[in-house]
Amino acid sequence: MTYYTISPSALLSGFVRCFWALESTDQTYTHRSMADVCAEMVFHYNGRFDELLGGKSEPSCISALQGPLTQIRRFRIDKPFAMFGVYLYPYSIPVLFGIPATEISNQMPDLITLLGKEGEALEEKMILAFNNKERVKIITEFLEKRIQKNQQRNHAVFSSIRFIIQTKGTNRIEKVADQYFISQRQFERKFREFSGLAPKLFSRIVRFHSACQLFGDSNKSLTSIAYDCGYYDQSHFIHDFKEFSGYHPRHYFSGKAEGTEWKTE
Repeated sequence: MTYYTISPSALLSGFVRCFWALESTDQTYTHRSMADVCAEMVFHYNGRFDELLGGKSEPSCISALQGPLTQIRRFRIDKPFAMFGVYLYPYSIPVLFGIPATEISNQMPDLITLLGKEGEALEEKMILAFNNKERVKIITEFLEKRIQKNQQRNHAVFSSIRFIIQTKGTNRIEKVADQYFISQRQFERKFREFSGLAPKLFSRIVRFHSACQLFGDSNKSLTSIAYDCGYYDQSHFIHDFKEFSGYHPRHYFSGKAEGTEWKTE
């Protein structure tokens, strides 16, 4: 299994965190999408996953936009696969697609439903591209055109969202609100519109992700991970980790958890 990331262009860097590719020759893989404040555009250019829903499964989309997640979603494939992703800041949803982020929180609409013929043309180009270098070029041109047409790209809430991500959710929301907005109410309303989540829940998920990024660091205990990531105590850390991943952190950091194979290759 091969996973790697690609940096976006200068124009896209305020909206796209990275491009990524995941390819595998394995015959069976189960992927777990954990809670995440950011959105993703995903293109399956080889193979197609089924989403596992309780005791049944349904075919997933060839191309889709995954909104901010507070839930766990599971997907499975029983043959080799390859996929390309665009990891977006959450406020990119209203900028790029003209809808509030709240509309697709915990949703995964396919791009053809979302964008019509434009989505169909983009999907075809991305699937038939010769390689991922060409896919980066195709999606960059598509996204840059959409950004250039939009008039909302300097909204103050964008900076507050980036600030919380960059500081790993360790700052008090009241402090962030004071820094960027006149009132707490105004901040919370705009923040939810552009991020899809309430500010405090957003910060909790960001803090959870900062802990996930320490995967593979065998020198750190669960206690040190908890304190390094801004948790007041280990029990609080375990509670949030189980809520957002479905795992006790000890199991996740053991490297044996479902859907972590791409992290260990």
